[in-house]
Amino acid sequence: MPKFAANLTMLFTELDFLDRFDAAASTGFKAVEFLFPYSYKSDEIRERLARHDLELVLHNLPAGNWSAGDRGIACLPDRVDEYRSGVARAIKYAKELGCSQLNCLAGIGPNGTDPKVLYETFTENLRFTANQLEQSGIRLLIEPINTRDIPGFFLKGTQQAVEIIRDVGSSNLKLQYDVYHMQIMEGDLASTIERNLDLIGHIQVAENPGRHEPGTGEINFDFLFDFLDSIGYQGWIGCEYKPKTTTVAGLEWFEAYRAR
Repeated sequence: MPKFAANLTMLFTELDFLDRFDAAASTGFKAVEFLFPYSYKSDEIRERLARHDLELVLHNLPAGNWSAGDRGIACLPDRVDEYRSGVARAIKYAKELGCSQLNCLAGIGPNGTDPKVLYETFTENLRFTANQLEQSGIRLLIEPINTRDIPGFFLKGTQQAVEIIRDVGSSNLKLQYDVYHMQIMEGDLASTIERNLDLIGHIQVAENPGRHEPGTGEINFDFLFDFLDSIGYQGWIGCEYKPKTTTVAGLEWFEAYRAR
């Protein structure tokens, strides 16, 4: 049976962030994920996790100035020092919170920058990061993101990510496969996941169109979740969607899987 983690950046947003942990547990989730912990003290988050015996399965490396439009800085040649300082900060949080995976957002390539320079910067940063995280027992992930929602995002497809992973050459670097983003960019979800199963460390889900909960759009999630079981996917599935109304009202799909 699939293992689902509540994405607390997207779900229960009517609540203060720390109260979302309580809400996730009360609705049956055993694990959580979120974008960033850095606005909070690690002991505040750790207490909420411990209170409900929740596992933190993922958060992101620092991604620059999010409110100013940054969506990661790992591919940006003029921000390497900033990026690598962020790696140390992320490791500290992850170790204190018991988080075994960190996601690296590549970022938006500046207009006029040679794509080869962006590629080289990204891969060199990933080699550095994969090594640093491996020493702390933490796995590194990279996530392709659709360029309709984030125009110019550097990492935008599964095959591109696979080639980068192979180029970096670290067994500690895996793919975060987001069903919503890849439905927009590629489709062909099931065969792509099966073909790259050995490289996939984490999966996230949301419907298309609208990025709402499973069952509200064009993706056959009943098939897809059963398919993931049938091919032996063992990782977590992060629920990174925007509820169509409220989080609780939209959890019928989750209740159906819990009842199996």
